[in-house]
Amino acid sequence: MRITADPTRTMSGGGSGNFLLVPIPEYPVLDCVVPNKNVKIVVLGASNVGKTALIVRFLTKRFIGDYEANTGALYSRKLNLEGEEVSLQVQDTPCVALQDDVDGLYCQEQINRSIYWADGYVLVFSITDYNSYRTIQPLYQHVRRIHPSGNIPVILVGNKSDLLRARQVPAEEGEGLAASLGGVYFEASARENHDGVHAAFLQLCQEVSRALGGGNGEKRRAGLHLARPKSPNMQELKRRFRQVLSSKVKSASGP
Repeated sequence: MRITADPTRTMSGGGSGNFLLVPIPEYPVLDCVVPNKNVKIVVLGASNVGKTALIVRFLTKRFIGDYEANTGALYSRKLNLEGEEVSLQVQDTPCVALQDDVDGLYCQEQINRSIYWADGYVLVFSITDYNSYRTIQPLYQHVRRIHPSGNIPVILVGNKSDLLRARQVPAEEGEGLAASLGGVYFEASARENHDGVHAAFLQLCQEVSRALGGGNGEKRRAGLHLARPKSPNMQELKRRFRQVLSSKVKSASGP
């Protein structure tokens, strides 16, 4: 079983020492040729909106907690969509940031590559952070610049719906923005509710699958030549995983 999730990510704060020991299940290499369709989605948004937590909740039904700075892991697994088995790949990304002195966003090259590579887009903000909401419109415009033509399957997710007392973004604003982008709005809580997160991601996966039709998901894109994002190196992940386990055992055994 290959590991595409980074098992060395630790929880920050509180000195809890907990970390993700179990990688997200993925199909064996020899099975990669079985699905006839590749569904590729990317999760985009500002910092601290819960992008990684949403992905892990969707794929594992678990809430892990606060993560270290995102490394842009690529998660993959098989998924059954409307009776058809597909190869699902979900690309996590670093944060995007509004540039106050210019019109637009600051996006790392890794984000641009991921946008170019993907077939569907999860745009995430936190309902407790209005600035994260403000990044969505220019972020969508940035996606449109990379894909100037054609349909763009997109959903908008307002995360942290369990923190209603701290809400800064009314649900009506999220719904209105999603409608203007041609997508569907979901409010979800990666911390407390797997069903809401699953419904949001499943909606996008189904839209992408239908858009791809009977093809394998590889689309011809003229004018741009950006390399596909890659999963973390397997050997490096194994090495780092052993280091984390070793340090955990030493800590537990004491001096």
